[in-house]
Amino acid sequence: MHVPVVIIGAGPAGLALANFLQKSGIGCVVLEARDRRHVEERQRAGVIDHYAGRLFEEFGLAEQVIGGAPVETLLEIRVEGVPRFLDGPLLSGGRPSRLVPQQFLVRRLITAFEEGGGDLRFGAADVHPHDFAGDRPRVTYRDPDGVTHELTCDHIAGCDGFHGVSRRSVPDGELTTFTFDHGIGWYTVLADAPAPRYPLMAVSRHGFAAQFARGPHASRFYLQHQPGDDPRNWPDAYTWEQLRLRLGDDNLPEAAISGREVVEMRSFVAEPMRSGRLYLVGDAAHIITPMGAKGMNLALVDAYALATALVTAVRDGDDVGLRNYSDTCLRRTWDYQEFSRWFTEMVHDSGDPAPDAAFRRRLALARLDRLFTSPAAGAAFADMMAGTAL
Repeated sequence: MHVPVVIIGAGPAGLALANFLQKSGIGCVVLEARDRRHVEERQRAGVIDHYAGRLFEEFGLAEQVIGGAPVETLLEIRVEGVPRFLDGPLLSGGRPSRLVPQQFLVRRLITAFEEGGGDLRFGAADVHPHDFAGDRPRVTYRDPDGVTHELTCDHIAGCDGFHGVSRRSVPDGELTTFTFDHGIGWYTVLADAPAPRYPLMAVSRHGFAAQFARGPHASRFYLQHQPGDDPRNWPDAYTWEQLRLRLGDDNLPEAAISGREVVEMRSFVAEPMRSGRLYLVGDAAHIITPMGAKGMNLALVDAYALATALVTAVRDGDDVGLRNYSDTCLRRTWDYQEFSRWFTEMVHDSGDPAPDAAFRRRLALARLDRLFTSPAAGAAFADMMAGTAL
């Protein structure tokens, strides 16, 4: 079977790319190693910034994919229990983001693709891209019945995440990788606790904490912890004690915890984001900390940049967009990496109780205070949260 584009991976990047190509009349097949239930139920936080939302509007998918998702209003930041509020949409000139958990987005993208007649194959094992240095790439895989298949194509999109096969298939020496360990960890718990009125972040001498709504009667909480310690072993009573302490809320009710995860605070970038006719998209090319909520947005913008370049190449034979794909995406990637690092330092250093961190703590608190006292600083922060155009 020959198809113009084979997409490896059915996460936000792969599914967005598939929908963008489908809306443009470009044929594609999506191969996903996991089963459908795993893909649709994988719990991940998510915010679609204003610019990423515009991409769905451009392809006529906004109502179908993100319609009805809550619109960002205020952000509450507590410092030692004292609340302050930032109006991001107002400061950014009326550009709100949308609160979209990943499973919500993925389910709708799957529905949109399949309703349009899309070819999405779950349970594809042993996926391998071949011959992408030449003009006739191919992808082999094994279906759930154990039958091996081969797809020939014109282009391969590697959207299979940091641990996927796509980046590992690039020949040694072609990629330069950059990594950074932020030296902190996040412990996140999902609990049947009343949702906060606004997204909440808090800093105190006891460390960083946050609370975000996951429906009207559920919340996801975040606690800073030291790497090497596995907070999933903490007693629930201690977890709630730390949340009350750091959030500055003695009345926070204890609730049943239904999920526990540890989030690695690390950054990674691979350059370039292509090898021949294999293109790396989203987490296959870069990992970013959750601060600023840019991970999923980078994946969506990568998908958009590749889709528009593929449409021009397949329809018009013009490959300029494909040749520029990596440079185009990396400019935004590094811009968002810098913003995420800046944000990370601000809220985590603000709560660092270590004696040798006293100077950094005061610097971070001054930076945080400036968001509320300087209109220019607040607007610059809101502008990055709203997203920037290609």
